[in-house]
Amino acid sequence: MGTRQRVLAPWAVLLLALRLAGASHVIHRSLEAEAAPPSVPASIVSPLLRTGYHFQPPMNWINDPNAPMYYKGWYHLFYQYNPKGAVWGNIVWAHSVSRDLINWIALEPAIYPSIPSDQYGCWSGSATMLKDGTPAILYTGINRPDINYQVQVLAFPKNASDPLLREWEKPAAYNPVAAPAGGINATQFRDPTTAWYAAHDGHWRMLVGSVRDARGMALVYRSRDFRTWRKAKHPLHSALTGMWECPDFFPVSGPALRDGLDTSDAGAKYVLKASLDLTRYDYYTIGSYDKRKDRYYPDNPNSDYHRLRYDYGNFYASKTFYDPAKRRRVLLGWANESDSVPDDKAKGWAGIHAIPRKIWLDPTGKQLLQWPIEEAEKLRGKPVSVGAKLVKPGEHFEVTGIATYQADVEVTFEISSLEKAEPFDPAYDDDAQKLCGVKGADVKGGVGPFGLWVLASADLQEKTAVFFRVFKDGYGKPKVLMCTDPTKSSLSPDLYKPTFAGFVDTDDISSGKIALRSLIDRSVVESFGAGGKTCILSRVYPSIAVGKDAHLYVFNNGEVDIKVSSLTAWEMKKPLMNGA
Repeated sequence: MGTRQRVLAPWAVLLLALRLAGASHVIHRSLEAEAAPPSVPASIVSPLLRTGYHFQPPMNWINDPNAPMYYKGWYHLFYQYNPKGAVWGNIVWAHSVSRDLINWIALEPAIYPSIPSDQYGCWSGSATMLKDGTPAILYTGINRPDINYQVQVLAFPKNASDPLLREWEKPAAYNPVAAPAGGINATQFRDPTTAWYAAHDGHWRMLVGSVRDARGMALVYRSRDFRTWRKAKHPLHSALTGMWECPDFFPVSGPALRDGLDTSDAGAKYVLKASLDLTRYDYYTIGSYDKRKDRYYPDNPNSDYHRLRYDYGNFYASKTFYDPAKRRRVLLGWANESDSVPDDKAKGWAGIHAIPRKIWLDPTGKQLLQWPIEEAEKLRGKPVSVGAKLVKPGEHFEVTGIATYQADVEVTFEISSLEKAEPFDPAYDDDAQKLCGVKGADVKGGVGPFGLWVLASADLQEKTAVFFRVFKDGYGKPKVLMCTDPTKSSLSPDLYKPTFAGFVDTDDISSGKIALRSLIDRSVVESFGAGGKTCILSRVYPSIAVGKDAHLYVFNNGEVDIKVSSLTAWEMKKPLMNGA
């Protein structure tokens, strides 16, 4: 598609984009009804398991969100995509645009192998707004087929006046802008960050993830003109954690200030995040940044090895960006499937993105808070509410009146007493997930487990539990476990159904209250505990509790009464467009 030489009126831009998106959607949807191979359960390939309001392409493989940005009234999402199948490979940067981060319009792929520096792959990267307002993209190119030799590539929009940024060019004069040297492992050198500008020395800085002798690190590169980059002598930070993929570094406002900051702004604190290749989870620390030494110092000296996580479930390769339109920092992340490769090939699709989340610093300054962006509430439809309902030990009740296979649920629980909280075993202090595996939703406790059974069948043969369980530590203080237990989520065989869990650092439990929000979307359960202190995303594939046969329950398997002080559940509508 050729580049237009004039800026289109907004209505013309939208019409053109809708035409592009409509054609691709029609073509892809015709493939959804393909028969599954005999070895794949029919329920796995059911179109009723495709997400309704989470972002995913109509077909094929998707992974990392790349270079999200806001430009000339449009949100842009680029992401890793295989146009040839539902498994990883043949990676290009697919491209969708939106006015609200919820309703997406598909465009043609923006970045694909076209120069020697990326002829064997275009991997993850980030976008930066230059001082004149022009966007630039830095990403990892693969320039050798045998060892995945990684270099960093720079791209600019071919026509910066086009608000849809449909075409990009990669000037040969200075690509690649960074190549592995000085002992850097060429196969472990990837995922450049959004760059930031330092006025004190007139240099831009970016980070590139790497590893040396098992120390994951964020390498620092500097440039005056954004075209010629030189590596600093030392990394911004490093730790004995293995390879750091998809690093992210950004400032945050002071505690309890919800406004986000541009990456080049000075922050009260800074966040350094790495996706650990060894664990496939995203970890972050909060600390300070010495801009003259280009050094990052975590507030907690032990946090490199006891790190916080954005999400304690199926959530990886995340990326944040500053949204100037609403003065917020937004977090995007990828959730892979937890079925098998044959299942994915039979479905014809694999991977989704989490609902975009606004993130800000907790009032304590010790962690980030996360919450679905406010635009997600535009999808709320028919509601149903429950209030002041007592759930006695061993009891449960159904929330009726709406279709709950695609829903948004907010509930606040009140606990009658903490006296019967179980003693906490400190052996699990660093392993909430293991504790949840031992004390799952069906293991009766003192205070809890209590919470929701979602995507449950009428006979409860299938159910996914999202719940809290309260312990007391050696000092008598409450310790709250939040867990998603999908071990009974499906009768389909050969599924990976791990429990996911995190501890909730909240004082509210001392007053007997705790809140939960769960976004239920056919094969996704994305939950936020205690106002976004602990988040867990899980993939499930029910075979009975599908579509209108899915039910929602509140349960209490503890020994003390639990009161539902308020519960509201909304049916969630599908966005106007979803995916690529």
